[in-house]
Amino acid sequence: MRLLSVLPRIGILAILFAVAVPPAPAPAQVSIGVGVAINIGPPPIPVYVPPPVPQPNLIWTPGYWQYGPYGYFWVPGAWVPAPYPGYLWTPGYWGYGGGRYAWHAGYWGPHVGFYGGVNYGAGYFGVGFVGGQWAGGAFRYNTAVYNNINTTIIHNTYINKTVINNNYYTRSRTSYYGGPGGLTRPPLPNETAYSHETHVPATPIQRQHVQNARLDRNNLASVNKGSPLTPAVARPLTKENRPTTFAPVKESDKMGGANGDYRANHPQYDENHPVKPAGQNPPHHNSMQGEQNQTHHAQGNGGGHKVQNPPSEAKQHPQNEEHPKEEHKPPR
Repeated sequence: MRLLSVLPRIGILAILFAVAVPPAPAPAQVSIGVGVAINIGPPPIPVYVPPPVPQPNLIWTPGYWQYGPYGYFWVPGAWVPAPYPGYLWTPGYWGYGGGRYAWHAGYWGPHVGFYGGVNYGAGYFGVGFVGGQWAGGAFRYNTAVYNNINTTIIHNTYINKTVINNNYYTRSRTSYYGGPGGLTRPPLPNETAYSHETHVPATPIQRQHVQNARLDRNNLASVNKGSPLTPAVARPLTKENRPTTFAPVKESDKMGGANGDYRANHPQYDENHPVKPAGQNPPHHNSMQGEQNQTHHAQGNGGGHKVQNPPSEAKQHPQNEEHPKEEHKPPR
């Protein structure tokens, strides 16, 4: 009798639990791990010219398509300070595997590693970087790549047109590696070796840039149809530094159905944390676990690479004046 009296209560609790807990996204659309993987590839990379570098020792970080609550959105290219002298930026890229397109975050390091063979332009033509080089703690700009440099501000320049012809791997603007219609060049031996170096993830300034890009409706692929209104900016986006054309996203812009609202349903989503798709093993297809540890090895079938946190924003180069001398040393 006591058991029978308890059963109705259990039934009521089960119904309440079912109502309170929203259904999980359909696995055919989205899979969430430490990053995001979706079943629709990003648009092609638009063709644009970077703005002049506003001050010495800034590194060009190319624009790219990211994914968020409103579908794909464009993150404008920007000039940013490196976390350490001598460090270069390896752009992130989308890779296809297991029926999904997964994001593999960019990173800073002594060399430019594999970024999917994507032709981001402006020195990142699918393999390596030919836009400049470090020399004696100062960055020198290749004016064959950046021909709009103001030499009254920037004094360290050189010209090398040969590297552009030799390194222009593809004139395609395809924005993802592998899968239907995707890029297919495998990693070069040196790119594989670079994957085992110590890396620094995107800096706070870069992450803030992405968050602000996400808020501009003009960056949404559903709005700009693959041609962003602001493909590049001189300095990273902030709340105070937005394009004059800035228009806030609308509630109606959110992706519905199984894609859902990532901010509401998946607060752990972070474009700096990639998820490793099955069946693809280029060197940077390893998951970067963000900033939980000072230095760690990211695990994956393709081996691991060391990831070190960037210095705090207080230690980074100021955004509106020339860089002071560095007092910290890069990780060894």
